Amino acid sequence: MRTSWKRTRALLASILAVVAAIALLSGCGGKADKNDAAPSIEELGTKIEQAADLKEMKQRDGEKLQKLYKIDPDNLDGFILYTSTSNVRADELAVIKLKDARQTEQVQKNIEQRIAAQKIKFKDYRPEEYFLVENHVLKSKGPFVFFAVSKEAKQMEQAFDGAF
Repeated sequence: MRTSWKRTRALLASILAVVAAIALLSGCGGKADKNDAAPSIEELGTKIEQAADLKEMKQRDGEKLQKLYKIDPDNLDGFILYTSTSNVRADELAVIKLKDARQTEQVQKNIEQRIAAQKIKFKDYRPEEYFLVENHVLKSKGPFVFFAVSKEAKQMEQAFDGAF
């Protein structure tokens, strides 16, 4: 009788151990973290370059990013910045990946200051460029901020959205 009880206890302990192991392993196998599913900044750049013509724009560095939008490059996981090659054109493209997604609102405010300055610059001087600035695209998705001023801003936006 005692051996039967010992076997039952051993069997129950084994079953509990298997159930605990399955529960632990199934917790690890859930959906991927949202950041894992997000595209890289390079992938976003490639998709946007395929969707829109950036030949009239020049790729810029962190110094220019800081100058235009007052964004510290140390707070970023990466960025893409293109601006017009001419100061009489308003074309800009910025895709910014922040280390901390809670900073997106502040980054958008900084970009809105740039938009306001560009509106003043182009309003009476270059109405067609003012129209582009007026119809800019500024949005965020998680740690990403997207900003475009261009005749092809909608195509850029669609490429950005399609990458997620």
